[in-house]
Amino acid sequence: MSWLQALVLGLVQGLTEFLPISSSAHVRIVSTLFFGNDAGASFTAVIQLGTEVAVLIYFAKDIGNFIGAWFKGLFSAAARRTEDYRMAWYVIIGSIPISVLGYVFKDQIRSNLRNLWITATVLVVFGILLGLADHVAKHLRTRLELKDAVGMGLAQAMALIPGVSRSGGTLTAGLFLGLDRAAAARYSFLLALPAVFGAGLFSIPDVLDRSEPNAASVPQMIVATVVAFAVGYATIAWLLRYVSKHSYSAFVWYRISVGIVLMGLLSMNLISAT
Repeated sequence: MSWLQALVLGLVQGLTEFLPISSSAHVRIVSTLFFGNDAGASFTAVIQLGTEVAVLIYFAKDIGNFIGAWFKGLFSAAARRTEDYRMAWYVIIGSIPISVLGYVFKDQIRSNLRNLWITATVLVVFGILLGLADHVAKHLRTRLELKDAVGMGLAQAMALIPGVSRSGGTLTAGLFLGLDRAAAARYSFLLALPAVFGAGLFSIPDVLDRSEPNAASVPQMIVATVVAFAVGYATIAWLLRYVSKHSYSAFVWYRISVGIVLMGLLSMNLISAT
């Protein structure tokens, strides 16, 4: 992997991780279209650690409250009645589907599911679903319930397929369940933490395996992750402000457009699907 590729992919990861347009799809597409190769699922998983560190720092106070309340709840009935305690459990419960399915289907995720025809198709399909959810949603609830954690957790598991988008899937589910945009986005960010950190740490040995023809060096991986962190932090702040005043229609049309263009490039054999 060249230094330019590492820097560009770190930038792409930071820009797209929290937008409902699929960071894994964009890293896959940009890597293939501009550098002629697939950076790989393991590299993508590791640089996602940078964007999740951005979540940790941005929501540090909330996360600290959740963790503290959860431990207090082990011994205190009063703590178990707090919103922070419930939120801690909602993040745990919502993380179960992607953790289980990610482990069971890890080989398929790293191979067959990275086919660009699949990526193009789900970009369009889940873009339409996001648009439908945003159109019919009541946007009334700001307080999460157990059904939201389960529904959005199952939707997050769909993001194991590049193109679905972790944030896009969870936001779509949250909107269908009646949450307002800001509440759905906030939980979406928090829900990603356990799964992404787990996948990233699990994938580090694979990235360090220099037998791959396009493997990143350790310095390249570190720099790409740092770039993803810096850009991702700014993106979180921007998106939370944006969704409080705007619909997701711009992202919907963007997803559909990218999916159709990608299908066209594949049909003309201008890029390889694998």
